[in-house]
Amino acid sequence: MNPSDNYRALDALQFDNRFTAELPADSEQSNNIRQVRNACYSRVQPVGFSNPELVAFSREMAAELDLSSESCLTLRFTEVFSGNRLLPEMDPYATCYGGHQFGQWAGQLGDGRAINLGEVINRHGKRWALQLKGAGPTPYSRMADGLAVLRSSLREFLCSEAMHHLGVPTTRALSLMLTGETVTRDMFYDGRPKAEPGAVVCRTAPSFTRFGNFQILTAQGDTDLLRRFTEYTLRTDFNEQRELTPKVITEWFTDVCRRTAIMICHWMRVGFVHGVMNTDNMSILGLTIDYGPYGWLEDYDPGWTPNTTDASGRRYCYGRQPEIGLWNLVQLANSLLPMVEQVEPLQQALEVYSETFVAHRQQTMAAKLGLKHYDAATDDTLTTDLHQTLKLAETDMTVFYRRLGAMDITSDSFKESTNDELLNPLMDAFYQPEQLSGDTLQQFADWLKSYRHRMMQDGSPYKERRQRMDAVNPKYVLRNYLAQMAIDKVEQGDNSLLEELMDTLRHPYDEQPDKEQFAAKRPEWARHRAGCSMLSCSS
Repeated sequence: MNPSDNYRALDALQFDNRFTAELPADSEQSNNIRQVRNACYSRVQPVGFSNPELVAFSREMAAELDLSSESCLTLRFTEVFSGNRLLPEMDPYATCYGGHQFGQWAGQLGDGRAINLGEVINRHGKRWALQLKGAGPTPYSRMADGLAVLRSSLREFLCSEAMHHLGVPTTRALSLMLTGETVTRDMFYDGRPKAEPGAVVCRTAPSFTRFGNFQILTAQGDTDLLRRFTEYTLRTDFNEQRELTPKVITEWFTDVCRRTAIMICHWMRVGFVHGVMNTDNMSILGLTIDYGPYGWLEDYDPGWTPNTTDASGRRYCYGRQPEIGLWNLVQLANSLLPMVEQVEPLQQALEVYSETFVAHRQQTMAAKLGLKHYDAATDDTLTTDLHQTLKLAETDMTVFYRRLGAMDITSDSFKESTNDELLNPLMDAFYQPEQLSGDTLQQFADWLKSYRHRMMQDGSPYKERRQRMDAVNPKYVLRNYLAQMAIDKVEQGDNSLLEELMDTLRHPYDEQPDKEQFAAKRPEWARHRAGCSMLSCSS
């Protein structure tokens, strides 16, 4: 291929830009902090940086945009997706939205450090919005600088793609750039800020519309624009061409409830904890959005949150995510009420959320345990007892399920085993094996015996059961300490660990014998190290 073809590949991107073409813009043109009314967005330009440098790109996401890997290695790609150069059809803007933060209405929020470049239509007719995070301030920056640091940007880039390969509904990431400049941040909120490497991540999604986009319009009493924005959303993001009636709105909201339930069920399946489930961080497409202080459940503690800001209240801990999903949907329902004018249809839609979550959670648990189907009469108790038992000792959730799948639970030798022998195949999952004694050891053994009894009823051969379990129980997840190790390396100018992690996380359910070090439980040195367990919202 002629090198110039790689440069032309960017120019060949087909921009649609329906958002700015069909919705009202902020009438004020200057980029200053302000309250915005009668508008869905403000036009704004990226600031540009002194010496941007490509750190990594997703070849899968590039392919979705009809870009070759070679085109992503060009200087022009670096210039465009760091914000230093705009393609002719780009129309940059920041959206206006509100939201509830930690349960309290926060008023106007908006894209404080995200600048949308426009929407691309690929050769299959699929829409992809392109968004730079960390490319400079917007009218919604709320006294911040609109910039981002490497540690948060790398974590978002890597996790977006890792979640995609796990099969979790998610926004995606195209690229990660260093800006060549530093950004000052107080990581621990302890009055000791320091300069860190600046970075920009290009996020992608069919749409970045959030619950908060509707909430702000209702809060402002702008029902006409609320209807206009809802019509746009149904037509563009849901391919709904029908007249906007209360029935149509309710049916659409029901779909949003269903999508949200499925997304959160996937989070629970893989042990993902979002950390900041504010309503402005909830996608109407049921996509995981805004990767801030997230984490994976290592020790099975339903009360664990990765967010230091949430350490006391634990509002967004692992075990409360289904409940918070419903709470957030109630807030979205309240914002749609001026158009529906009746509470009952919206309440019925909310019931669909709960019904969908329960149904998918049962299907998920059946697969995680290798069962052909979920029988509530027996399996409600089996799963409840398992979750109670896992809390008795510090148990790594990811390792436990993977090791459980490898056990030939229905073999004749299982019946003759002592309690210690029963637990031996699972020992790699326990952070403090000495906890497995006395009553705790007995309860784990008793559960394994109950599980064996259920599997004997199920009748699945060992290989079939293991295949079923390995398809939903990942071996590789983006543990916080792995991300931090990659951050440390990139800060030293070494991208090799980031690249190796990206390659490993492309196949999270596969046995990868040469990558076993990434499947191990969190090492002891990482238990309390900054960036390896809980994280702040600082970025």
